[in-house]
Amino acid sequence: MNSSMPSSTPLIRNQLIRNIAIIAHVDHGKTTLVDSMFRQSGIYRDNENVVERAMDSHDLERERGITILAKNTAIPFGDYKINILDTPGHADFSGEVERVLTMVDGALLVVDAVEGPMPQTRFVLRKALELGLTIVVVVNKMDRPASDPPRAVDRVLDLFIELGAHEDQLDFPVIYACGLQGTASQEPDLESMTDLTPLFDTIIQKIPAPPGDDASPLQLQVSTLDYNDYLGRIVIGRIHRGTIRVGQPVSLVQRDGKAAQYRINKLFGFQGLKRMEVEHAVAGDIVAVAGIQEAQIGETLTSPETPEALPLISVEEPTLKMTFSVNNSPMAGREGKFVTSRHLKDRLWKEAKTNISLVIEEGNTPESFVVNGRGELHLSILIETMRREGYEFQISKPEVLTKTIDGKLYEPFEDLVLDVPEDMAGGCIERLCQRRGELRHMNSAGGRTMVEFIIPSRGLLGFRSEFIRFTRGQGMMTSAFAEFKPWIGDISSARNGALVAHEPGDATAYALKNLEDRGIFFLKPRTAVYRGMIVGEHNRQSDLLVNVCKAKKLTNMRSATADVLEVLSTPVDVTLEFGLDFIATDELLEVTPLNIRLRKKVLDGK
Repeated sequence: MNSSMPSSTPLIRNQLIRNIAIIAHVDHGKTTLVDSMFRQSGIYRDNENVVERAMDSHDLERERGITILAKNTAIPFGDYKINILDTPGHADFSGEVERVLTMVDGALLVVDAVEGPMPQTRFVLRKALELGLTIVVVVNKMDRPASDPPRAVDRVLDLFIELGAHEDQLDFPVIYACGLQGTASQEPDLESMTDLTPLFDTIIQKIPAPPGDDASPLQLQVSTLDYNDYLGRIVIGRIHRGTIRVGQPVSLVQRDGKAAQYRINKLFGFQGLKRMEVEHAVAGDIVAVAGIQEAQIGETLTSPETPEALPLISVEEPTLKMTFSVNNSPMAGREGKFVTSRHLKDRLWKEAKTNISLVIEEGNTPESFVVNGRGELHLSILIETMRREGYEFQISKPEVLTKTIDGKLYEPFEDLVLDVPEDMAGGCIERLCQRRGELRHMNSAGGRTMVEFIIPSRGLLGFRSEFIRFTRGQGMMTSAFAEFKPWIGDISSARNGALVAHEPGDATAYALKNLEDRGIFFLKPRTAVYRGMIVGEHNRQSDLLVNVCKAKKLTNMRSATADVLEVLSTPVDVTLEFGLDFIATDELLEVTPLNIRLRKKVLDGK
């Protein structure tokens, strides 16, 4: 991101500022809606190359079509400046959500006109209502064939009541929109929609201006951290009161209550997706500050004369953990750039400084580290990011974190929603009941069934890949953390055993063809394997040692069909998510920049 674009920007009073967050379930179109807001606000030049989904700046965000990192931008509308913060729609990124909501005074709740609010919408919305934010409901994707706006609004109202919204919050304004076309209206009529002006007007009229006295001593809370090769650490946050200027001396009130003295080197405001250098900013605005090298998230920049700290940002505790350790397989060090325990430790501790949902602990050995996170997606994004940076390591099976309350053991539970073809609903319900899930609601319409469960988090470990196979890719699955409840007892594993390589070498088509009746394989011919590497899933519950490197013996004898090409079944593509779901407690996932391999912890198979 460009962090040093000089510009002469006039001082904007806080009555002309609006700070809003955008809340939505994954794939309900909030990032596309922001794209249209960009285009209609005039921040792009006529000849500028406009990138779609501009707020998804991270490679993984573009590939997965989800928002992972909270990002802020500013859109001009007449004399007003609208600071928009795009929040992740997935509950696993709650740390990002918590930080964003402390910076805003209202929120746009974007819901699909067909689906209405979903579990992950519920999580972020609950946080927004607890903070007393003003909510504007945007019923998006009005152009979908099966859209039902009244039903979507009714479900939003039911959700508000369920989450304990007060009377003022229940009287929420509703805007109907088509984010892809860049149109909106106060009525559910596509023909009356021309542009997004009704949405902008509603934001100005309904979202309150940020409070704060410009003449009071400075208070700015650090909500996000960034880094620039020339300026060093950059802190981003909202000015709660006072005025901030370039060259101004400030105190950083740290988590332990101590105060450190600094001076503001550079100050940046936001214009679209760019940072524009400014000389000063007032209470209510969101700015980026350079020169505070030791700042951490949640700490407060204050006036040196009155170092009063704001309350630290609280984040929901982790629910899942896994062990990261140095790769010690026979193929270790061949593909990665960073392979030592020092590399691994430095990278994890660096991540923990900016990712406040992550908790890092020392492992049982000097070469292992326990990483606690908010869920499988939260941790898998970290793993994939490190892999692309050139790190090589291995990880254990995810485990849920428990707590003891009044002498009783508690575990995390999740709200789960499945949307599946009607004829597959029975099988899904049966599988979830085996995993100790409790059916809450079921509704069928248009040949599809929506099923709602509450289920232990550990009951979902390994379920996603099984669900995709059972529904043949036709089902949709979403979940969000609900609460800690008493330990529900043992949950039987439905996974079959593993096919484990018996000796090292290169897999051959001859061996794989002869072993096809034993199970499903994860590799192709000529793939290098080592003893103890998992090469497939057995048809039975037990593990089986197999020799996938066996070559066909050469003889002078030939039959009429000797040279007929043998066709192998297509192997399963081992992705990171598949591997995390598949591995058992006695297995590991070997992660390198080029490959993801499954292996036994004890390689000799004994």
